[in-house]
Formats: sequence, structure tokens, C-alpha cells
Amino acid sequence: MKVINLTCNYQANPIGLDDPAPRLSWQLSSREPGARQTKFHVLVSTSPALLRKDIGDVWDSGLVASPQSHLVPYLGPVLRSRQRVWWKVRVWDQTGVAAAWSSPAHWEMGLLDRADWKAGWISAGWFGGPRTTSPAPYLRREFKVSGAAVRARLYVTALGLFEAEINGTRVGNDVFTPGWTDYNQRVQVLTYDVTDLLTSGDNALGVILGDGWYCGHVAWLHRQNYGERPALLAQLEIELSDGGRTVINSDESWHCSPGPILESDLLMGESYDARRALPGWSAVGYMASAWQPVQIAPVAVRALAAQIGAPVRRVVELKPVTKPVHQGMPPSPKYVYDLGQNMTGWVRLKVRGERGSTVSLRFAEVLNANGTIYTTNLRGARATDHYTLSGDGVETFEPRFTFHGFRYVEVSGLQGEPLDDAITGIVVHSDMSQTGTFACSDPLINQLQHNIEWGQRGNFVDVPTDCPQRDERAGWTGDAQAFIRTAAFNFDVANVFARWHVNLIDAQRADGSVPPVIPNPKLLPMDGGPAWSDAAIICPWTMYLTYGDHRMLERNYASMQRYIAYMEATARDDIRVHAATEGWHGFGDWLSINADTPKDLIGTAFFAHDARLMARIARILDRVDDAARYKALGERVREAFVRRFCTGEGAVAVDTQTAMVLALHFNLLAPAQRAATADALVRNIRARGNHLSTGFVGAPYLNHVLAGNGALDVAYDLLNQTSWPSWLYSVTKGATTIWERWDGWTHDKGFQDPGMNSFNHYAYGAIGDWLYQVVAGIDVDEQAPGYARIVLKPQPGGGLTWAKATYQSPYGEVVSDWRINKDTFKWRIVIPPNTTAEATAPGETQPRTLAAGEHKMTVRMAR
Repeated sequence: MKVINLTCNYQANPIGLDDPAPRLSWQLSSREPGARQTKFHVLVSTSPALLRKDIGDVWDSGLVASPQSHLVPYLGPVLRSRQRVWWKVRVWDQTGVAAAWSSPAHWEMGLLDRADWKAGWISAGWFGGPRTTSPAPYLRREFKVSGAAVRARLYVTALGLFEAEINGTRVGNDVFTPGWTDYNQRVQVLTYDVTDLLTSGDNALGVILGDGWYCGHVAWLHRQNYGERPALLAQLEIELSDGGRTVINSDESWHCSPGPILESDLLMGESYDARRALPGWSAVGYMASAWQPVQIAPVAVRALAAQIGAPVRRVVELKPVTKPVHQGMPPSPKYVYDLGQNMTGWVRLKVRGERGSTVSLRFAEVLNANGTIYTTNLRGARATDHYTLSGDGVETFEPRFTFHGFRYVEVSGLQGEPLDDAITGIVVHSDMSQTGTFACSDPLINQLQHNIEWGQRGNFVDVPTDCPQRDERAGWTGDAQAFIRTAAFNFDVANVFARWHVNLIDAQRADGSVPPVIPNPKLLPMDGGPAWSDAAIICPWTMYLTYGDHRMLERNYASMQRYIAYMEATARDDIRVHAATEGWHGFGDWLSINADTPKDLIGTAFFAHDARLMARIARILDRVDDAARYKALGERVREAFVRRFCTGEGAVAVDTQTAMVLALHFNLLAPAQRAATADALVRNIRARGNHLSTGFVGAPYLNHVLAGNGALDVAYDLLNQTSWPSWLYSVTKGATTIWERWDGWTHDKGFQDPGMNSFNHYAYGAIGDWLYQVVAGIDVDEQAPGYARIVLKPQPGGGLTWAKATYQSPYGEVVSDWRINKDTFKWRIVIPPNTTAEATAPGETQPRTLAAGEHKMTVRMAR
């Protein structure tokens, strides 16, 4: 047995942490069947030398008899600001044999106290207005390093966005830093190891600031929703070989100047004038005599916090799949490029032309019938980049502080034919490692999975948003809670949602209500309502299930309690958003098809579900009295649901698929009522010609309910449906991401309402969870969360002859790979070390307990 893949707070060797009790995780590598851990021993040291001697002078856990290898809390003394520690672990297997010590890993603390900060907030003297932009400020300062630097850290953040350089070299590879938070509450600080960028003697530090979410356009609002101009806070700390120390702070000694970035806005685009470039601006010796002194910015931020979520980075480059299509006539021809994939990011432009000529780039997800780009659905987002040439040979342009959602690029303003490599798509998203894969014998379903994955890529850009293209791009809570289980299979989103929930707590109001978008720049003033604000409870619970993260429940428990209390206080007779009450009742079953489900039915169903989840969460956190209270509340609300929304015979009286799905999925009905409601659901689907009618609320649960209530064949009929409304309709029309609407475009009506018609919207991709759990058969056991015990139960159907899913769990790779040949079901299973599985083959009623390792079984299927 070998110990591998050491992480701290889900990260490999992180620096800049502010968590006083980080969690340590590792995986086991072993070819021995049934390999598992029975004991562990962790050493944490102040130096690699001590660690090599097996001395844990910071913390020695001692020999711990435990199988825990995921999220083991550090229990040593509180660490100091800037302190780096090294750690390693050894384990004992099921036979009592000790493995070798792991390779060392480390983590490092950031600046933990305000007193550690000597830097001040600085900004340029110019700024735009609510409707006008202004040039991006370039800030710089030169300084001396009197000797060899042995350790240097740049602690840096901004109100807005920043990109830093030292001696002409970019610092880090993150984009859109420091990310989107409620800037009045907290701003994230990034820590960079810049030791290798410094030299003995003269040095220069430069930073470009962008408007970002802070003072640029957000959603359909104007600019300056948080503040009027971007600002910088930076502290460069340098330790020298002779023991000396130099600190460079952002202060009044810095200078600033506008540069070639004439405007930069996340929604509107970026304009760059290469004639105004500042060659060498961040290097020593640059002539900055014309630069202005910076201003001290009057900033009041409650908290400076270490970055939690995965940073946004360049991830993939895409080349056009066809030659550009020439449109228009001289003197202003246009060229339309097809990158073959609806993506989020920008393009790299390569161009040659006369000085002062301008090339414009416009972006679109789809084309009009005449081959021109369709931009009507962008609403108020201009989504246009401009590049003005310097005239110096072949020039290359990439924007810094904007992104677009697109597949097609329209290029205009070229002088002559475009270069062969004129356009390259740069895909950006939160740097989440991919954890899940799914494939099967149906190419259309495989494309559906592709679209689900790329929908997630395109909308997890710092925060989970609804769409990447129009003037919205907001962190809608309803979309997040609908998709979170699918998201957690495809990618590692543990830290994405850890930070999103910090933002949610920051946005929660004094009365306990939760706004419909997180972060909330005063976009919508009300509670999000049913299925939206329930994300405050559903999302932490899902993170606990999928990652076994107990702390997600602990840190969000008070917030969850406040939201439950808000629902109790605003309900009437235990009916949430009662039809007789005034005020906002929620979005309903958003974008359902001719099937309006009463909002109080949705609200009461989720209220009961939330209360029951809270009872389970309270039990897990050993809050016995709370658990009893929430259990009783859940039962009381369930009874209110039955009284108001069920017939005398007990079946759901509202004949919409979502009404019946919620009643069944949240287990609100007695057994006899369940059977009658499930039958009614099937009749509804059959009457619609095997089509769904659910919107955002019902669609995630629909196939789960059918498969769990004896209608697996109906679930597969819905999955395989290719006429709209269905999951595969968009696939048959060439979609490469999930659409916002079932009918975003139809063969008979064309485009839907351009006021709300995104072609990259992940919510309906929640069907992925059913593909992974039911088709491939990989699920989590609530009693052993985080895939410590895996539930394997594939349910073939729909004409599929094979399916395979893999999942990189916290313990290693899980594989479920089945194939059907005539009446024989062959199943290959891989269970990672330190876990077990309960595997149920088709036709079997009792699961088999499987130990770690590879397993193969063959089962005769009933005809």
C-alpha cells in the first residue's frame, strides 16, 4: 500500500490560507483486494529537514485507529501569519502492515490579522460614470532588493480585477482575480510566491486594474453598483539571505497612467489601442515621468479573506472547425468563424494592417438563417472587442478583463484576407478538475453528456451563473440547487460551493430570507422564493453527501436555521407563499411547458423537504433537540400539503408533472397515495406523447421519480425523446451546450423570445445526475457520505446495450461499466481502496457487499 495525492483543504500545497484548522486528505494506492486503512499517523513540521527525521514539532497526531483519510482536521497549535509547515502521513492496512511514509506536502498561512497589513488602498484619479467607461489604470512602483531573495510573497487584491507583473513577467496564471464577492462584506486576497521573479538590486512591480464586477456592468444594471472606480491593495514581502526583510506596500509612492486598454467591461467587451501600448511599463528603467501619483482610496471593507474557490484560468484552446465565411462587401467585409463549440472566454486575434485601423470582434452562440450572427438574445450586452493596430507587422491581441459566451465570431475591419491563424478560442472557467465521465451506446445521449459538461464549464466562471453571454450572468440560486448534484459528479466543485455559500451568508438578510442571486448587487430585493432560496439548505447538504464535508453543515447551520425560521414566520397554516398572502411568491416552475404548478404547492413541498433535511443535518451535528423540532415541523408541513393539495383519496389534485414529481420525490404521500400519483404522472406523460412539461423545478427529479416508482420504461422514453420538449431535441439541432428553454429554437417557429433565450444554461443539464446514478449506477450512501461506501445499481433500459461511468471520488476512481449481449448482463466494477460498495445487478433484490478492487460479474437478465 502506498499513500498518494496529499491535499490540504482540497488543494495541493496551498499558500495563503486563513483557515485555522485546515483539513488534510490523502488517497491509497494498492493492488491488494480489499485494501483499506485501519490506522494513520500524521506529522506536521516546521521544516523539511525535521520531517525527514520523522519529527512533527508542530503537530504529531500519534497513532490514530481510524479509517479516515479524507478531511482529517489539523489539531495542532494555531499557526502564525505567513507560517509554512510541511506534513506527511503513513497508514496501516487491514492486515496491520504499515505503509511507507508519504512524500512530503506543505501548506502556508496568509496574513491572518488586519495588523499584518501595512499597505493601503490606492486608485487612479479618473473614473467613468453609470453609463460611461474609462481607461484601465496601469499602476507601478520601482524598489530595491539589497541582496538575494530567499522567500517573497505578494499578497494582493483589488476592488475590481487585477493583473500583476514583476520585472516584466506576469504574476500567476489566474484571470478575473480576486473574484466576485459582496465587496462591502469581504474581498478575497490572493497570495503568490514571487521569489523567482526578483533580482538583487533594482526591481519593478506593476498592476493593471479592470472594472470587473465591482464598478463595471453587472446583469441588466448600469455600472458602479459597488463603487465608482477600481482600487488596489498589495503587500510584497521579501526575506533576504542575510536575514533582512523588505516590504513594498501599495501607498502614495506609486504612480499611475492610462494605457492601451481604453475600456474593459465583463459584459460590454474590451477596447485596446496598440498605439498607446506601454512597452516595459512593469520593468526597471521605464520612463514614467509623465505618470500621475496615485490617490489613497477611501475603502471600507469588513473583511479580507483568503481565496477559497477555484481561480478562473485559461483551460482549453479551440481552433475554427471550418474556413471563415466571407460576408459583406468591400470596403467593409466581414468574416464569420465557427469554433465548433459554444464556449465561454475570448479569442486570440492575429492580424496585420495599417497603423490606426481597427478590427472589431463580435460574438454569438448561433447564426441567423442567412448565416449572420444572432445577437438579439444578448439584450443589452454589447459583447464586442475592438483592437486598434500599431502597424508593427503581425500583431496579437487577447483581452484581459472581459469574457463572452459564443461559438461564432464575426471579424470586421480587416485589411485584406485574414491570416490563417487569425482566430483562436480561449476557453476560461473556474479551474475545476474533471472528476466524472459518462458514455453509452447511444451517440445522442453521449452528445447530451458533452453538452452538460460544457454547460457547466461555460457557467462556472468564478461563481455558478445562469448564462455567460447576455446582460445577466448572475448566480441564480434556483439554477445552482437544481444542478449541484450533476455538477459535483462532473467536476470537483467542493471549493466552488464553499465560497459560494460564504457569499450566500453575506447576502442573507436580517429576517433570514435569501435573495435569488448570489452574490447580490441589489439586483433583486426579495427572497428568492420556492426552489431558489432553498439552495441555502439543499446545496450544503449535497456537498456533505458528495464530499463527506461535515464542516459545510457546521458552517452553514446557523444560516440554514435562519432560513427555516423565515419560512415558518411567513407561512400561513404551514403553507409557504400561501395564495392569500401578499408579496413575492417565487418564480414557480420556471419555463415549464403549458403546465403551471401553483407556487404555494411548490413552496410547501420544498418547505417540508427543507425541514426534513434540517432534522437529518441536526442529527449529524448532534443537535438532538433541533432534530426533534425539525422532524416535527417537517411532518406538520407535510400534513398541510396533503390537506391543501391532495384529493380525498389522497392523490395529488394538481395535474401537472411537477406537482406530482415533487410530492413523490419529497415523499409527502402515504403508500397508497404514491401509487395513485405515480400512475397519474405516467398518464400525463403518455397523454403528451411521451413528452415532459416540467420546468426548472420538476425536471431534475422527473426521471428519478419515474424510475423509483415502477416506470423505468417511461423514464427512458423521456430520455430518448427527440422531438421537443425533450433533452435530446436540442442535440438533434446541433447544440453543444444545454439550452435555457426547451424551445430555444424550433424547426417550425424559429427563435424563442430574445428577451430570455440563452443557448448555454446548465439547469436542464440536471438530467446528468440520473444518467450517472440510474443508467450507469453510481450513487452515494447517505450513511457513509463522500463515497466512503458506494451504492452501485444500474438500471438498463431504453435500448442501451452498454454504459460506462467513472468518478474520481475522494478515495480514488470508481468505475461502473456494463454491457448487455442478448440476455447476458456483464458488469465490471472498480472500487477504490479504503471504501466498500453495495452492488445490485439488474433483477437482483439484495445488494452484494464488495471490497476495494476490481470485480466482474455476469448476470442472466429476465426476458
